[in-house]
Amino acid sequence: MDFPPPAADRSVATVRSDEAPWPDEDTLRSDADSAWAITLGLVDEDDPLGTAPGGGPSHGPASLLDRLEDSSTARHRAAAAEYDLILRVLQDALDDPAVWVGPDPTLDGLWHDPRGRTVAAVRRDRLDMAERAAVAEIAVRLRLAEQTVRTQAAHATVLRERCPRIWAGFAEGRVSERHAVETARLAATLPPDRDSWVAFDTGALDRALRLAPARFATSARTLRERVHAESLVTRHGRARGDRGVWMTPELDGMATLTAFLPADRAAAAMTRVDRAARHLATADDETRTLAQLRADAFADLLVGARPAEATADLETAAAGSRVPASSVSPAAARPGIVVTIPALTLLGADDAPATLDGYGPIDLETARRLAGDATSWIRVLTHPVTGAPVTLDRTTYRVPTALRRWLGITSPTCAFPGCARPTRECDLDHLHAWSEGGTTDDDNLDPECRHHHRLRHESRWAAGRDPDTGGLSWTTPFGAHVDADPPPF
Repeated sequence: MDFPPPAADRSVATVRSDEAPWPDEDTLRSDADSAWAITLGLVDEDDPLGTAPGGGPSHGPASLLDRLEDSSTARHRAAAAEYDLILRVLQDALDDPAVWVGPDPTLDGLWHDPRGRTVAAVRRDRLDMAERAAVAEIAVRLRLAEQTVRTQAAHATVLRERCPRIWAGFAEGRVSERHAVETARLAATLPPDRDSWVAFDTGALDRALRLAPARFATSARTLRERVHAESLVTRHGRARGDRGVWMTPELDGMATLTAFLPADRAAAAMTRVDRAARHLATADDETRTLAQLRADAFADLLVGARPAEATADLETAAAGSRVPASSVSPAAARPGIVVTIPALTLLGADDAPATLDGYGPIDLETARRLAGDATSWIRVLTHPVTGAPVTLDRTTYRVPTALRRWLGITSPTCAFPGCARPTRECDLDHLHAWSEGGTTDDDNLDPECRHHHRLRHESRWAAGRDPDTGGLSWTTPFGAHVDADPPPF
């Protein structure tokens, strides 16, 4: 087995295990520790072992703890620098949008907007698109979600304007990223009142330097309530507009369903779920835990089953058995879901995974159960070698329904790197414009969410396919080439 040469000389030939003994664990740990400390700037590269003032090595617990504290401070400083740089890039994009979207056409005296927009509207759109293009460039370079980039920039803006003390502490490494983010999140909800900002900033810094993140979050929320100039009634009325429900895929065929609701309705819903779960727990043969019963009752209530009658044990439910007919309300609407199952898998001749639209791979027993419950089927016939649909409409601009379904299978998400918006919510964009001779087929169509569709047509972002491999790639406004993400499933 080969192992890397010493960091001091990368040109040294690799030593094989059959020619020299493998370094012992203490040596490996010491080498790695020294390299990390040098990278962070915690020790001098000429003295990687960190000698003590008396000349001996300093590897005792106290020294290691000091170095741990220093590395934590350096990490906080690095995080603050990243937030600051993201904000500066976006500010530069607004100051000079031409770099991202090209020259300003309104400066031409003969210019006329084909969409009928005014000069002011065009310039506003250019600024918006320049910022979007910059966000996308940062996200692709750092392999972050675009929303993460926007959120970090927003946090930096709030901290610099409303909480300069916390921002300075973050930049110096005295305040952690978690403390800074929670401060920004809370400060962003304060009214435009400088006295409230100063009071919150001062109190938040005092708490951030003394409390761990969880305790800080609780204390900072209390502080926010105390300094907020608006009444709770006014704030609650506004917050209700943000209510919603989200699903987050988890591992092993599971998912988390999150609901953001007014507190009274959330409490009432939890009470109903808990009451149903405790009623089920009284059955003599019930083996599920109270947490499992709450989860099952919650799901049954949403899909239309009666929790009080759904008493099948957990093992039977996990095995994918159908809910007894007596436990399903006749008035319940059957939700529509899309499951893609390879034919050989469905017949039991293969174990290729099935996929649940919007989630990903699911176990085959669940897939077969869903297939058995299906009231209708959509068959997609494909070429046995290429896998392409055997019949495509290649002469019209409008994408046929069958082709749209096919693209939803082969490209389940937006084609832009890092975007996970499902294809059903995307535009199908012609890479080679149909008006310029491009065809309406799977080789020339890719799903793009409306945001990235506009980005491709209204900024210097570009997309194209490799003529040899057919792979899709994107070109950033600065000329970097980024391959499209592989299909997620």
